Amino acid sequence: MKERRKHLISARLSEIPGRGPLRVARLMAGRQTPHRFRTRRNFWSYVGLGLVTFDRGEYRLVKGRVVRRAQPTKIRGLNRNPSPQLKEIFKSAALTAIRRPGPFKDYYDPRLQQGRDPEMLRLNVARKLAALVLSLGKKGGHYRAEGLPSPA
Repeated sequence: MKERRKHLISARLSEIPGRGPLRVARLMAGRQTPHRFRTRRNFWSYVGLGLVTFDRGEYRLVKGRVVRRAQPTKIRGLNRNPSPQLKEIFKSAALTAIRRPGPFKDYYDPRLQQGRDPEMLRLNVARKLAALVLSLGKKGGHYRAEGLPSPA
């Protein structure tokens, strides 16, 4: 907790809904430097929020001609070698953010009413939180709720 106070980014990460001082301290210790991740998808895979897909081959031979398969790529689930500490931080922060009034609850509730899978919605919120953390760590700035998509 003392080390967290030394860094300017800790105050900015605390602005994000679902983040308390303890989660921010654990997050800063686990993620190290944000510049090691080129994109948010790389960060999602590191955290354990990246989807693993499986494809037997996009193309196949039919009577000597190359034909594209009609089957879509299969999703196997989340990657199996995550950083358990960071994954727990983002998943619990997503739960906290959708329970309290704010932009993430405004994102979650209408989609839940539409019949979307609650598990996938929580994953989406956790991924949004991870992308926010990465962006704030790389570019600086402050958290603004206006950047989130509207529920309409």
